[in-house]
Amino acid sequence: MTGAILAARGLAKEFRGFRAVDGVDLDVAEGSVHALVGPNGAGKTTLFNLLTGFLPPTAGTITLGRRDLTGRRPEEVARAGLARSFQITSLFPQMTVRRHLELALAGPTGLGWRFWRSDKALRRFAGRADELLDQVGLLGFADQAAGTLAYGRKRALELALALSLDPKVLLLDEPTAGMGAEDVDRTVELVRRVRTGRTVVMVEHNMNVVASLADRVTVLQAGRVLVEGPYAEIRHDPRVISAYLGDPDAHR
Repeated sequence: MTGAILAARGLAKEFRGFRAVDGVDLDVAEGSVHALVGPNGAGKTTLFNLLTGFLPPTAGTITLGRRDLTGRRPEEVARAGLARSFQITSLFPQMTVRRHLELALAGPTGLGWRFWRSDKALRRFAGRADELLDQVGLLGFADQAAGTLAYGRKRALELALALSLDPKVLLLDEPTAGMGAEDVDRTVELVRRVRTGRTVVMVEHNMNVVASLADRVTVLQAGRVLVEGPYAEIRHDPRVISAYLGDPDAHR
């Protein structure tokens, strides 16, 4: 890990007088896995949407390296090097797994919106698509319709789609949400593999997943940073215990 690659200063988002994010400062070290955690309503999802351009900030700044991304649209943020997955899967059920990746790879070239004109032209991306599918353990499902995949494999396909952008920072929104224990373990191993050479920011409720993956954890409460540090330190912090359980003595 080196210096910060993604940073926020004084970041705030207000909805009709309610501040869902209230003056957040955030530094994500290059090459790290950085987790955003907190109780329900803490502002995690709003912060995530601010970082990825899906919400404009009321105040504050967002930078990627030396590039100011404050208020940029999601597609501009993605082109700058931030790619995200979503908590709710959004795939074309009848389209094959490989074709999803071919379209994603064709998008930046301008072919993505004209794929019906030349199926042969789109297939030139098949090799790279298979590399990405192999990376997330889906190569054996390349010719299968995405709608027939098990839930955990659909999430893996969405991760492959995010990786197709070759992002500097990969943002994962609840990557293990709704998964059984087997899929959770598979996803943890998958994130370990794909983090090589990139930075990962994730919103995650499963603290076992956070403990397994995160180099650093930011705990949010009521839209503000409550505490930040390595998981081994923050898990024993009375403020964190109180935020989650409402009783500082609950773990004694």
